[in-house]
Amino acid sequence: MLRHFPFSHFNTRSLLVTALPLSASLSSPNTVRSMSSSSSTATMHSPPVAKKVEHKMEMFGDVRVDNYYWLRDDSRTNPEVLSYLQQENAYTDSVMSGTKQFEDQLFKEIRGRIKEDDISAPYRKGPYYYYTRNLEGKEYVQHCRRLIPNYNTTPFSVHDTMPTGPDDPPEHVILDENVKAQEHRFYSIQAFKDSPNHKLVAYAEDTKGDEIYSVHVIDAETGAPVGKPLTSVTSHVEWANDDTLVYITMDEILRPDKVWLHKLGTDQSSDICLYHEKDDTFSIGLQKSKSQKFLFVGSESKITSFIFFIDASKPEDGLKVLTPRVVGIDNWASHRGNHFFIIRRSEEFFNSELVACPVDDVSVTTVLIPHRERIKIQDTHLFANHLAVYERENGLPKVTVYRLPAVDEPLTSLEDGRAIDFIDPVYTVDPAGSEFNSSILRFSYSSLRTPNSVYDYDMNTGTSVVKKIETVLGGFDASEYFTERKWAPASDGTQVPMSIVYRKNLVNLDGSDPLLLYGYGSYEVCIDPWFKASRLSILDRGFIFAIAHIRGGGEMGRQWYENGKCLKKKNTFTDFIACAEYLIEQRYCSKEKLCIEGRSAGGLLMGSVLNMRPDLFKVAFAGVPFVDALTTMLDPTIPLTTSEWEEWGDPRNEEFYHYMKSYSPVDNVKAQNYPHILVTAGLHDPRVLYSEPAKFVAKLRETKTDSNILLLKCEFGAGHSSKSGRFEKLQEQAFVYAFILKALDMIPELSSSL
Repeated sequence: MLRHFPFSHFNTRSLLVTALPLSASLSSPNTVRSMSSSSSTATMHSPPVAKKVEHKMEMFGDVRVDNYYWLRDDSRTNPEVLSYLQQENAYTDSVMSGTKQFEDQLFKEIRGRIKEDDISAPYRKGPYYYYTRNLEGKEYVQHCRRLIPNYNTTPFSVHDTMPTGPDDPPEHVILDENVKAQEHRFYSIQAFKDSPNHKLVAYAEDTKGDEIYSVHVIDAETGAPVGKPLTSVTSHVEWANDDTLVYITMDEILRPDKVWLHKLGTDQSSDICLYHEKDDTFSIGLQKSKSQKFLFVGSESKITSFIFFIDASKPEDGLKVLTPRVVGIDNWASHRGNHFFIIRRSEEFFNSELVACPVDDVSVTTVLIPHRERIKIQDTHLFANHLAVYERENGLPKVTVYRLPAVDEPLTSLEDGRAIDFIDPVYTVDPAGSEFNSSILRFSYSSLRTPNSVYDYDMNTGTSVVKKIETVLGGFDASEYFTERKWAPASDGTQVPMSIVYRKNLVNLDGSDPLLLYGYGSYEVCIDPWFKASRLSILDRGFIFAIAHIRGGGEMGRQWYENGKCLKKKNTFTDFIACAEYLIEQRYCSKEKLCIEGRSAGGLLMGSVLNMRPDLFKVAFAGVPFVDALTTMLDPTIPLTTSEWEEWGDPRNEEFYHYMKSYSPVDNVKAQNYPHILVTAGLHDPRVLYSEPAKFVAKLRETKTDSNILLLKCEFGAGHSSKSGRFEKLQEQAFVYAFILKALDMIPELSSSL
């Protein structure tokens, strides 16, 4: 999951969920000697020892020595590197072999909570209901639709249901990912777009995990391919009209930099380049308006964004400027009737304001929602007659709905809005698919104890109807779990919010309970409290689960983010430590029972706090962690570096160099005791090169003074977001939980029935 700004694609080491909440280091390795560690075997009793090849890096009179720099290989084919990674995997398998039966039990338990044969909430669009279907035992989804009987005379309603009777139109499977995935170790579709006339579908396909896509066009009824696929592109693709696509390609460092116009039936080599962003601190993105009238092309850095628009009916006319490039100004656009609506942010109105401008004179703006110091505008959803605004206040999301004047009436202000009420003390709300010409707002809602639920909300009446609740099997009862919000005082007095959940009858709150603390804190990403059925496997074993909403994220508004980036980045780490100390002081847990977890940029968090306060934690899981921050950010030839100088700082500047060096995990490993640690990597990860976690583990092995478990698990058929199949992901979750429970000595004797 990336920033809520819609144009973001590949410009953060974030979560892909995604990817988030992440960079690659693709320099060629030095000439290396033969491995000194033992050969790969499934029964290794001692960890592999990575050989040391001195590699000096000097800047500003400071010399760093990286003995494991040789692990960096952009081709990912170096036999010596692959052999070392295989040895690490073999050692991990060996250490965890005694818990394999328990891990399999966990996997069976986690999988048993899923309704394997299920469909998503059908989404009404044009003459069809669109949805995805999961089949029992299958890893991937089918993309389906059903024709709506008499759709021209059937009004939109929150009480709509998709007809499925024997006399109703049958289900049509447009694409079955299970069939497409059969020949690949990894398979992911990140875009699935039907043409305006619903006769064709374009989808973006990744078969390696490297986030370099091919866009295929197929006949929606027959599945037959239409023309040749577009290759080496991003997942940003939109239909301009029924026979024209707009898409984005990347440069050699995987920065989205060019927008193209493709006419069906022509070769990709003849496509027209609409825009080329040459500033390597900017990346471009693409989105079509809900009205279907315009396409927006945005170019953004971490502090600046500007927008072009394309008339979807005349894409050959090219791009027109909607908002100019002004350093420090962010813009996000949508369209309705005669107006563009623009969310605009700057240092002056840091939590954004909403303005409108006429389509035929974009220089004239009217403020519809002014900037407010305590409320952040995060997103908007425009309809023909309504506007839904997604905001944040005091760390919690909120949704306010406004009635708009008729299209032919002046747009000078908004009526008083109607806020939607939510029931949990901490929760998450996200936009879902809604039809522009309806009065029905669809959103998804969940909390730490509430399964993901899809609602249709009638913006005229305020009536809300649940359309789909994630089925959780195995006797789940939400009332048996307790959620709350707490605030931990940071070292500078800042109050840091935390979201907490536990099972009421299993937790003592006397310091004896195990606790898993999750953190991220980068890119203005909001880690709102979300439901995860697999998490029940630790909650039902007496764990408390908590999320630390630390600075660097966006939960408390734009300033919360600004106070946790660049030369204030250490606030992210000290906030997390303050949350851990608070939980111990309030007797939620003790040091002996405190476990921590973070992925990607959250893995940087893990590495930093482990170096700073290893005594505070018992177990740590760092997923695809960005732990070699300084070396990576000094190399502009690798993905994400140039676009992220505004996030972390440019260490080619001496002040940033020394500041970044003071927290970069690989550079700060010390001769001290560390907790039990599990680290994961993906061989094809384009955001955090596998060598970063590998180097971190190798240096820890060389330096740390304890005998606690330290494992590296590298997935050879995955990228940043791990394996692609839904059951494969559950197996990985079971492995992580098994490691945590093993480290806490909480794995009971397995019953003979297993």
